[in-house]
Amino acid sequence: MRAGGAIRTAAMAACGTLLTVTLTACGSASGHESGHSGAAARGGHVDDAPPKNTVLKRVPGIGNRLWQRVPADSRQVVAVYGAGKNSPDSTVVLFSKHGSVWKKERSWSAHNGRKGWTTDHHEGDRRSPVGVFTLTDAGGVLAPPHTKLPYTRSAAFQAPHYWKKRYWHDFDYVIAIDYNRVKGTSPNDQTRPQGQSKGGNIWLHMDHGSGTSACVSQSKSAMEYLLRTLDPALHPVVIMGDRAQLEV
Repeated sequence: MRAGGAIRTAAMAACGTLLTVTLTACGSASGHESGHSGAAARGGHVDDAPPKNTVLKRVPGIGNRLWQRVPADSRQVVAVYGAGKNSPDSTVVLFSKHGSVWKKERSWSAHNGRKGWTTDHHEGDRRSPVGVFTLTDAGGVLAPPHTKLPYTRSAAFQAPHYWKKRYWHDFDYVIAIDYNRVKGTSPNDQTRPQGQSKGGNIWLHMDHGSGTSACVSQSKSAMEYLLRTLDPALHPVVIMGDRAQLEV
């Protein structure tokens, strides 16, 4: 576990923006909600992919453009199927590779950016980036469940209490999506190799019942399951986007 003291508390960030600057992070009380309740808000379980234990030669719903970007040694895929280009609703499905075939392990309802998805993400656009990204680091306010991912526990992840109460626990657990960040660092590290304008701090984190600024959010139990299950030795990745972009 990384030492919490290594985190720059004053510069703590969440889902693409500094908390100390504009407060437009995922679930920020200053942002306007999408108005979509979504399946995640209703707490339902979504079976959006083939039934568990179905034998698959590749992850379904993913076209060649993105599938070719999945590393050959990756044996775990978190697929985020967005309901539509401008929708904040999505489904997260975990797949694992067994030999030469893929199997669906679990699925959950979720949320993505309030305004949907984009192939050209920029700071503040409130859209989640479409693409394939590795998953290497985790953290949060709470002590981790048994996890193999490097995990930074720190109060620096705490959402400010002047946000609406339903947002307070968004960052109890987070898994960094390796978009415009340095792997091997805490999820709230501010280094952005592609520059500030391209956004950053895109995470998997806990859901507050509506769209985010750019992250993907889901239930506490889903986050706990992913933290227990994702294994760096299996080179996990997330493939994420609206269905039309995923299928290209």
